[in-house]
Amino acid sequence: MFRAVLLCTLLCASSVRATCPSLCECSEAAQTVKCVSKDLREIPSGIPGYTRNLFILGNHITRIGPESFKGLENVTNLSLSNNRIAEVESQAFGGLRSLRSLDLSGNQLTLIHPEALAVPSGPLRDLNLSRALYNHSALVDLATALRWGMLGSLQQLDLSANRLVLLPPAMFAHLPALRRLLLANNSLVALHNGTFLGLELLDELDLTQNAFRTLRRGALRELDGLGGARLLLGGNPFTCTCGLEDFIAWLNGTGGRVADGDQLACAFPPDLHNTSLRGLGGGPWVATVTRRGEGADLALQTSYVFLGVVLGFVGVVFLFVLYLNRKGIKRWVTDVREACRDILEGYHYRYEMDSDPRLGQLSTSADL
Repeated sequence: MFRAVLLCTLLCASSVRATCPSLCECSEAAQTVKCVSKDLREIPSGIPGYTRNLFILGNHITRIGPESFKGLENVTNLSLSNNRIAEVESQAFGGLRSLRSLDLSGNQLTLIHPEALAVPSGPLRDLNLSRALYNHSALVDLATALRWGMLGSLQQLDLSANRLVLLPPAMFAHLPALRRLLLANNSLVALHNGTFLGLELLDELDLTQNAFRTLRRGALRELDGLGGARLLLGGNPFTCTCGLEDFIAWLNGTGGRVADGDQLACAFPPDLHNTSLRGLGGGPWVATVTRRGEGADLALQTSYVFLGVVLGFVGVVFLFVLYLNRKGIKRWVTDVREACRDILEGYHYRYEMDSDPRLGQLSTSADL
């Protein structure tokens, strides 16, 4: 009897080990499966049911569908980075009822279905989409997926390095529990009303390394609407002109809320390059910019005057040349007029011959 039990135990253990996909590494003790750089074309079948940490990285999987993760209710951490994924279908992660962290970074998402991110009971806490959106249509699809994904428990969203220029209004309105929003290394140029609607609990907003030249009043109201959230604004090419006054006043009044406020500096104009924004007030820098603007206006006016003088001189030379060649020009005009007259007379004669057959017969008789 004992031998039979032992034999069954060994058989069961061998069968558990056999469930590991051939191109993957499985550890039951760590409840982890790794399928890294194996040139996989789809999610492998036979992943053990005990898996809690699933890493499928660096493959050639272009599509994720509802059948991809069946029978994996225990998975809590799923990483699918750098797989060239282009399409995520609705309910693609519907079978992952315990999923708390999802990493889709480094893919080429072009089509995200409306319920692509939906997970039953909404356990997802961390969503990484850095370097994942292929174009603007993917951003629009993502905004819809965030709305329909039942992501009420999501606490961190990473959208860094996606070449984003503008964000859809109220894109994050259905993420009430979001604590950390990473938008670094994009190309954002402005923040519009409603961009961060619904993020009352946000603790940190990272806007570093974007393309902000200034933050206007509407953008400042958006940031004020985030309450005490920690803001990061470094690495933006701020242009220190008179239009920056509102932003500088706001920055100096925020205290330590802008965590890297002391590192913010002017990128333009050259004479204010690397000048700390917090060191600027309504004093000498405004006068400097004003004088610089007046100097630019004066230079522009001077260039216009010079251009007018040059064009006037060219006109005088042209008229002088015409005057010197007036006889030749008159002869040329006369020749052209006579040539046109001969051509028109020839057409008129042919028209008369064609319109009156008798003239054609007379002409033929005369020829005979």
